[in-house]
Amino acid sequence: MVSLHSLRIRALSTSLAPRLLEGDVVSLTEALVRLPTVNPALEAGGGGEAPAASLCGDLLSTWGFGVETHEWAPGRTSLVARIGGEGPSLILNGHLDTVGVEGMTVSPFEPSIREGRLYGRGSCDMKGGVAALLCAARDMALQGRPRRGELLVVLTSDEEHASRGLEALLAEGLRADAAVVCEPTSLQVMPANKGFAWWRVEFRGRAAHGSRPDQGCDAIRLAGRFLAALDGVEDRLASAVTHPLLGSGSIHAGTIRGGTAPSVYPDRCELVLEARLLPGQRPEEMGEWLAALGEEVTRVDPRGEVTVIPTLRRPPGDLPGTHPLPRALQAAGQAMGRPMGLAGMSAWVEAAWFLEAGIPALCFGPGSIGKAHTADEFVPVEELRAAASILSRFTRSFLSNGV
Repeated sequence: MVSLHSLRIRALSTSLAPRLLEGDVVSLTEALVRLPTVNPALEAGGGGEAPAASLCGDLLSTWGFGVETHEWAPGRTSLVARIGGEGPSLILNGHLDTVGVEGMTVSPFEPSIREGRLYGRGSCDMKGGVAALLCAARDMALQGRPRRGELLVVLTSDEEHASRGLEALLAEGLRADAAVVCEPTSLQVMPANKGFAWWRVEFRGRAAHGSRPDQGCDAIRLAGRFLAALDGVEDRLASAVTHPLLGSGSIHAGTIRGGTAPSVYPDRCELVLEARLLPGQRPEEMGEWLAALGEEVTRVDPRGEVTVIPTLRRPPGDLPGTHPLPRALQAAGQAMGRPMGLAGMSAWVEAAWFLEAGIPALCFGPGSIGKAHTADEFVPVEELRAAASILSRFTRSFLSNGV
């Protein structure tokens, strides 16, 4: 019988605490959703990941893991828990932060189950995946310490913004033989993901009274010409390269700002672009295309200026489907009567950072990426249970045999 030694666990309620300690994946998801962990970089007042890191750390410690927390700013907490020793090493990874809650049609932090779906902010992205990996970790620990190999539970902060949590852990030397990132994949095995790059495009015109077109240069109109020409850039992206799991790259306008009043020619406009890029597509080349587009726009009206400035970028990830890691995870599903295909992750995920660090990584978890960040976010209960069981079987196999 596991002791209810933690005040944080006991405080959840006398009825819920035993279910958490017993590894009930639905109860774990509900408990995590109840903890507001909105990324403060995305929404004013967001509290950060510390409450969820504390709960997960208490559970993992109770199950026999050695637990370390890493805080890179107040309330911005990541966690690394370890059990085992020499032999193959496996990371089960998830992030603890969520996006904001503005516009949600359900109570964000009051989980509810309707028609087989568990609703609430973070239920899909990705507290359901965190709950599933915690269940797998518990199963491994309570069957006795692994006879060989080491299991690491790595729960990160800031994934929804700049991934500063995982970036810090990797810089401090976090390593393993493989990593499974439990993002929502609808229980498909996803060994590849798109990257992204952002650019800020600044348009400079000339301010003038609205009645004096001879003196004004409309910066918003410059931006409009630039936007209209983006279709050609997207066509080039689509024809340049494709990926068997990811399709083609894309580009879109994210935000636009400009103008001061209806009766004034605007002298400034700012556009933010995002491109979703495949393995092999270089942000630098995209930047060159955009700079050339800016030159075309200013040839139409030489009084204007266009400046293209690269800002945030994240790499794509591509683990070959023939690598032993996806094949081993598929075998675990097959053994449980749940065949799982290979697919590509359209979103950027921290699997790419593991791959950049030389750690084979892929995504697998409950829920659909299409429901992440939405007003009615949910995760199917049946997928929660299936993910926990498959991860448990896979973890046991990996630590026994490696890949």
